[in-house]
Amino acid sequence: MAEINQLQDAIIEDITAFDDWMDRYAYIIDLGNSLEPIAEEKKTPQNLIEGCQSRVWLDAELKPDGRLYFEADSDAIIVKGIIAMLLQVLSGQRPADILAADLYFIDRIGLSSHLSPTRSNGLLAMVKQIKAYAIAFEAKSSNQNL
Repeated sequence: MAEINQLQDAIIEDITAFDDWMDRYAYIIDLGNSLEPIAEEKKTPQNLIEGCQSRVWLDAELKPDGRLYFEADSDAIIVKGIIAMLLQVLSGQRPADILAADLYFIDRIGLSSHLSPTRSNGLLAMVKQIKAYAIAFEAKSSNQNL
């Protein structure tokens, strides 16, 4: 859990270094551009996040180390940057830690207040889908340990 908070703090530090929101958006877009593209075969209706205005695909895999790794992509540059921030914080974490995480960085960087209502809904849908994967993989690993 401490690792998740350290990752959030790093994002807060990076983004709040910019006073101007145009610079912050540019930084978020750069994060999105640095996101590894998701394989075309994973751009399926099952991986499409419901509730986003733009198209966002999210896939997850639980690796043998017990950590959940995500891949994502979007057809909108700002949204791609937002999902990149979420993955920077949550990809590679244990499902239980993802579920327990308080994603405070979203409010601390002021993102919520600078998104349109539809983009805010999309952000909530992305977080909800990441947590849904964590719930599913946590339940699956609990059942295997019985």
